[in-house]
Amino acid sequence: MPKVNINVPEHLEMQIAQLVDQGEFVNREEAIEELLSTGLRAFKTSGPIDEDRLEDDGMMGHDDEYVF
Repeated sequence: MPKVNINVPEHLEMQIAQLVDQGEFVNREEAIEELLSTGLRAFKTSGPIDEDRLEDDGMMGHDDEYVF
């Protein structure tokens, strides 16, 4: 499996650590893999993507930096 290095804000790291501490995931690697997979599935099933709209609206029309 390929390895990927990412930087996440501290509040996301704390939330991931909390999920691991609560036993939702075995470890950080499992948590990040599952959360990323869930986000990608949600994004994929959210409907067709209008390429022109993405270019015009920047971050998919959202002001937030993190959008799935």
